[in-house]
Amino acid sequence: MNPSHPRTTPTSRPLGAERVRRLPGGGLVGLLKAAGGDVVNLAAGTPGWPATPPELIKHAVHALHEGVNQYENPDGNALLREWIACSLPGRPDPATELTVTAGASEALAVALLAAVDPGDEVILLEPFYENFLSAVALAGGVPRFVPAQGPDWAPDPAALTAAFGPRTRAIVLNSPANPTGRLLTDEELDLIAEQCATWDVVAVSDEVYAPYVYDGARHRSAAEVPGLAERSIVLGSFSKSHSVSGWRLGYLRAAEPWTRLLRQVHIATTGGAAAPLQHAMAHAGPALHDGWDPAESMRTMRDHAVRALTEAGFSCSAPRGGIYVMAGIAGLTDEPSPRFARELAERTGVLVAPATPFFADPRHGDPYVRVAFNRPEATLLEAHRRLTGRP
Repeated sequence: MNPSHPRTTPTSRPLGAERVRRLPGGGLVGLLKAAGGDVVNLAAGTPGWPATPPELIKHAVHALHEGVNQYENPDGNALLREWIACSLPGRPDPATELTVTAGASEALAVALLAAVDPGDEVILLEPFYENFLSAVALAGGVPRFVPAQGPDWAPDPAALTAAFGPRTRAIVLNSPANPTGRLLTDEELDLIAEQCATWDVVAVSDEVYAPYVYDGARHRSAAEVPGLAERSIVLGSFSKSHSVSGWRLGYLRAAEPWTRLLRQVHIATTGGAAAPLQHAMAHAGPALHDGWDPAESMRTMRDHAVRALTEAGFSCSAPRGGIYVMAGIAGLTDEPSPRFARELAERTGVLVAPATPFFADPRHGDPYVRVAFNRPEATLLEAHRRLTGRP
C-alpha cells in the first residue's frame, strides 16, 4: 500500500463535477423534445427559412466524394477564413485573428474557458440566451446579472457600470439579441468599452444574428468600437444565415494575442470543425453573397409574426434585429409562461418558447414567451390562422 495514500473509508459525494451541477436545467430543450404531432413549432430557432442553398449541399457532397474526409488545419480552412475576413468590418487578418469552430456554441465555450478562471465574475445582460449561463458555469465563472425591463429591454447605465469590479473578467454581449432582437446602442457600447478598459475586462460578443438587422438600423460589431476592439472576442456562425445549423460551423474573431490562446483551447476541446463542410462553405459561400440581403426576406417574416401575435392578443413590437419576438402574455393569461406555452400548444397546435430560461430568476420570464419567425411564409400564416381561430 502506498503510505502517502492511507486506506480510508470512502465517503459518499454527489455524482459528477460541481460545474455540471451548476448548469441550467435546459428548459427550452425539454419543451422542444416534447413537441410532436400536428404542431406549428415557433419555439426553436432552428432555421425553417431561408432554405439551405442547394449549392452548399452540392459542394459538400462533392467534397466527401473527392476525399476531403480527414483532419483540417485546426485553425480552419484557409480559403474559408479568407472569405470570412472579407465579410467582416475592419477585415481581420485571417491567419492570426480568425479561427473556425464547431458552431458558435463551441466558440462561446472556448472564449470563456480561455478568458475566465474559476471564481471570476462574468457579466450577463438579462434577458440572455440560456447557453451563456451554461458556458459561464463550465468555465467556473460567477455570473453577475444586469437586468433590463420590457418592452425596450435597455440596460440601466448605472446598473451596468456598477456590475464591473475587481473580480470581473468578462462581459458577454449579444447584439442583435436572443431573445429580444434588441441592438446595443452606440452609447451602450461606448460605456461598455470604457468600463472594460478601466477594469481590464474582455468582451465576448455573440454576433450570430448580425445579418438580420431591419428598418434602416445598423449592427455595430464590438470589433469596431474604439477601446473595445483589442479586448473583444467576437463569435459568428453560419447556422442561421445559411440554414445549416446541423453543420456546426462558426468562428472566433480576436486580436492575435487572444487568438493564440483561443486556438489552444479549441484544439484541446474539438481539434477542429468538419473538413468537408468547411470546404463546401469556402467554395460555395462567396458566390451566394452576390446581391445577398438575408434581412430583406426575413423582415417580411418578422412582420407576419408580429401581426399574428398582436391580433391574437399578445403584446409585442417589431424587433430591430434577430429572428425572435419577445411577446407579453399578461393580456391573455395569469398562468406562468411554461404552463401557458403547454396549454397554447394543446389548444391551438402552436408551440412557443416560455421565457423563463432567459432570466436568472425564472419568475421574471413568466409574463413572456419567445417566438421564432425564421419560418416559411406558409408556416407563419398557418400559425396566424390557428392563434386567431380564423378559418
